[in-house]
Amino acid sequence: MSDKVLKIETTTRRVRALFNGVYVADTTEARHVWEHPYYPQFYVPKEALKPGTLKTGKAVDGPYGALRATLSVGTKSTDRVVCFEKGDLAGLVKIDFAAVDAWFEEDQEIYVHPKDPMVNFTYAFIIRRQRRYKRVDILPSSRLITVAIDGVTIAESRASMFLLETTLPTRYYLPKIAFNWDLLASSRTTSRCPYKGEANYYDVRINGKIYQDILWWYRYPTSESISIAGRIAPYNEKVDISIDGVPQKRPKTKFG
Repeated sequence: MSDKVLKIETTTRRVRALFNGVYVADTTEARHVWEHPYYPQFYVPKEALKPGTLKTGKAVDGPYGALRATLSVGTKSTDRVVCFEKGDLAGLVKIDFAAVDAWFEEDQEIYVHPKDPMVNFTYAFIIRRQRRYKRVDILPSSRLITVAIDGVTIAESRASMFLLETTLPTRYYLPKIAFNWDLLASSRTTSRCPYKGEANYYDVRINGKIYQDILWWYRYPTSESISIAGRIAPYNEKVDISIDGVPQKRPKTKFG
């Protein structure tokens, strides 16, 4: 790579690459990397690759200490791989999107290239101004989501929908059967979102304390968000969430 990339952003999505029947990459620490203004590519940490599948080769001129590499599984291999050892890309690997059999965000297959998570960069670097747009992605996930309040687990599921909305933390929509209904009570509160529709809320009572409007759900969401219909999401800012047993830091937003 002879030129510097335009932008690098982290993503919380689980990213997997399938090659010859094997997930050769599996990570929650991938990067969206814009090599040009139009859309990003996935770069994954070198340690996220399945051991024994990557072999590095000759160096490539450029600012990132790039090395050509080969990815091999069984009798199938591809040389459309580059490893980076310097600068902002140090420790990352780019596997050409079309070089493997399939890419997945969480449990959903994606096509052609990763979706731009939030920014349209077309001409942005010519006029030195970024134009930001709102985007909502909803991805099915089999990762174990556990929701707790004051040390009490109120929900747990391996069948969640991850809703990624520009400028907000990822929201985890769990099926209703994942919740302990002895702790929930319907609230009269409603709210509206232009991207999702009208929401209803639940209070949670734990150890004699009522946590008001701490959960919400959409009975009839907009068509673009129909996959969260009937599912319940907690405020990440107000509850304790673990993913596959790893506690998540509470985000700081206007909601808490």
